[in-house]
Amino acid sequence: MKATRIVRNILANYEGETPGVKANLCRILMQGKLGGSGKLVILPVDQGFEHGPARSFAPNPAAYDPHYHYQLAIDAGLSAYAAPLGMIEAGADTFAGQIPTILKANSANSLIPDEAPKDQAITATVDDALRLGCSAIGFTIYPGSSAGLDMFEEISAMRQEAAAKGIATVIWSYPRGEALDKDGETAIDIGAYAAQIAALLGAHIIKIKLSSDHLSLSEAKKVYENEGIDISDQAARVRHCMQASFDGRRIVVFSGGSKKGADSVYDDARAIRDGGGNGSIIGRNTFQRERGEALDMLGKIIDIYKGRD
Repeated sequence: MKATRIVRNILANYEGETPGVKANLCRILMQGKLGGSGKLVILPVDQGFEHGPARSFAPNPAAYDPHYHYQLAIDAGLSAYAAPLGMIEAGADTFAGQIPTILKANSANSLIPDEAPKDQAITATVDDALRLGCSAIGFTIYPGSSAGLDMFEEISAMRQEAAAKGIATVIWSYPRGEALDKDGETAIDIGAYAAQIAALLGAHIIKIKLSSDHLSLSEAKKVYENEGIDISDQAARVRHCMQASFDGRRIVVFSGGSKKGADSVYDDARAIRDGGGNGSIIGRNTFQRERGEALDMLGKIIDIYKGRD
């Protein structure tokens, strides 16, 4: 497999990385129907931990089976499959080498009291990723939480170990915690800040949410207004988050969120494409749909990233 010029140019942005890390990034970038294009679609299935089994899988009971998700990602021609330890282990042998995997190394759950600081427990190790043949580890941080600094320290150490062993790092950077209200969690100034924090922590792939046009921080709001930063539509906000990610020198994918109408999913993909984002990491909007419908949706998203829609 020869890496395309687009992929080689992306890998050149990771100047401090080992050949092992770059090889695993290349594997993800060259996989599937978008292979070589610089665009990605990743299937994440960590919602059973976060929301519970019924909320995650009852709308499509076939999705209770971990093999279902591996096969969905492979048949749809996706770039990678991300999940916690148990889900990866449950299909690692059957699907070995068929799709790059990302081991989600920390997790939370909806049983934690609301008054507790927003945090996640470390639930897997870099050695687990090596043992299971994963291309990357995944890790969530919560900028805005009183536990956020501890999470930064945890991923800093784990990322260092992963890089030394040739494993790439994906950081889920989700603003959440005591410092933020609901509007603040998706505000564009906070979203761009979250992307910058993930880049500064050494993420090879950054996962963030799409942002609203709300400005949450008073000091930041002055700068946005004085400098005329364009946040007028979703594509402009994606473009700004790419600026915050080392001016596009880091791979950034945007999460799909809770299940919604197909047209909204496609509009999101067009905005990500038009704003220069690298793609989507989309879970519930696909695996909560019947398999045929999910494959059709993923095919349409891939066509959008190919510029065919």
